[in-house]
Amino acid sequence: MSDSNDKILEIRDLDITFKTTAGPVHAIRGINVDLKRGETVAIVGESGSGKSVTMRAAMGILAKNAVVNRGSIIFRYHHQDGSEAEVDILSKDKKWIRSHINGKRMAMVFQDPMTSLDPTMQIGRQIMEGMIWHYKTPKEEARKRAIELLTEVGIEEPEKRMKEYPHQLSGGMRQRVVIAIALACNPDLLICDEPTTALDVTIQAKIIELIRRIQKERGISVIYITHDLGVVAKVADYVNVMYAGRIVEKGTINEIYYDPRHPYTWGLLSAMPDLDTNDERLYTIPGSPPNLLHEKAGDAFAPRNKFALEIDDKADPPMFQISTTHFAATWLLDPRAPKVEMPAELRAKILRMKHEAGLDDTPAPEERATGIATDADVREEGSAAGAVTAADGKASGNTSGEVSEGVKADSAAETKAADSAESGEGGSADTGNSGAAGAAENEEGESHA
Repeated sequence: MSDSNDKILEIRDLDITFKTTAGPVHAIRGINVDLKRGETVAIVGESGSGKSVTMRAAMGILAKNAVVNRGSIIFRYHHQDGSEAEVDILSKDKKWIRSHINGKRMAMVFQDPMTSLDPTMQIGRQIMEGMIWHYKTPKEEARKRAIELLTEVGIEEPEKRMKEYPHQLSGGMRQRVVIAIALACNPDLLICDEPTTALDVTIQAKIIELIRRIQKERGISVIYITHDLGVVAKVADYVNVMYAGRIVEKGTINEIYYDPRHPYTWGLLSAMPDLDTNDERLYTIPGSPPNLLHEKAGDAFAPRNKFALEIDDKADPPMFQISTTHFAATWLLDPRAPKVEMPAELRAKILRMKHEAGLDDTPAPEERATGIATDADVREEGSAAGAVTAADGKASGNTSGEVSEGVKADSAAETKAADSAESGEGGSADTGNSGAAGAAENEEGESHA
């Protein structure tokens, strides 16, 4: 495994609750994320799964009603003289973070440029602001640098655009301006929160290619937050799949796309549009994401999972190790569980994707997990290893009878239909949620990125 100093960001056992008038919303439930220098990591999942809340915590811009129950967010960056520094973001106050981190060493590109740009300020002043605030750059020098940034992000006639206001630019140009603002102070980490959602398809492709080019030229690390697995395929090295505030599967881009193991990941991949599909209707994941005001025992995805076992309603699954980089939290990977194959339609889609990527001769992956994740894994679970061990101990100890009963050999008798599927509700891969997303909407939206 690479030395820990190779990692620019380490999130360990992060757990966040939002205080609301209706009660506490447990939005983030003990997640772990690693990001290496120069690497691109994607966090995917339906709306309300906790993706943006996690990264807002890393930026130190959580809402006032957010309570961090436990965890750490270690960020490593470089000073101007080249020396390295390490800080736990959760141990610092907002004033320190704004002066030393936001926009300077960690910047965010938000999904709607029209709301993240100041409509009363000229474009040039907004790009110059960060340089003047953080580095006391003289205005004339900042102006020259702003023109260079506009040119770098592909905006023509940059001198003219410097004097214009956001409403005078197209959606694609506004997003390019937001990227220029994020890059103004040469950050070590760029967080892209649904950067292409508000754009049409052709502009999306250009923005994605722009971010990839800038990352390659500058050697910065990038985190993509998205529900669109099509975007992930083009940019990510490593993928974290989130559901109901927890990471349910993580692995390299090839492992998630060509060898998914969690039923939720199967659903997300099945919901991707495919020109070669014979189905008249786009696949939707049955039911809706859970209301995080009312936590249920066991696996949060169980009510929507037609492959769920009895144990899914009683105990949260631990993170099982499939390879040195691939992990999934599903009881289907328990050695005692009945063998369940991914849907035939998805398997056919994956074969088509492999063919298009020239990976037809890829050896078939093993059908079983190699064990439960431990501290020795290449993609370690860090401080959450104790939680994984506890979950495993619970499965083999106090709940051993429940697990044995829940994973009996007759798979047909043990699988059950999702409760919410019979209600007629259909949730696409971007279904809304009144849980984490609702709580996150109460945030102040401090975007000094």
